[in-house]
Amino acid sequence: MDTFGAIALFGLILLYFVIESSATKTRTDLTRRLNRLEDKVDLLLKHAGVEEPPLPRQDEVVALVRAGKKIEAIKVYREATGVGLAEAKRAVEQLT
Repeated sequence: MDTFGAIALFGLILLYFVIESSATKTRTDLTRRLNRLEDKVDLLLKHAGVEEPPLPRQDEVVALVRAGKKIEAIKVYREATGVGLAEAKRAVEQLT
């Protein structure tokens, strides 16, 4: 590999890490903002005296957890709510 090729490769690797770092920071910022918005909505609902409606298929999820079928409960929770795996796992673990 000639000098130009080595420099070009190094430049591409450096560019990749710069872009990845920027994307990670953006994801972190968006996650933080989303969490703050969720907290604010929760406070508004509480202040207005409005209870959050039960999750769809909540009884089914609870029954699966009680039967020791945690993985199936996570799958049903994800199908019912559309959340990601990590969030569904946290939610199901809170039921135990």
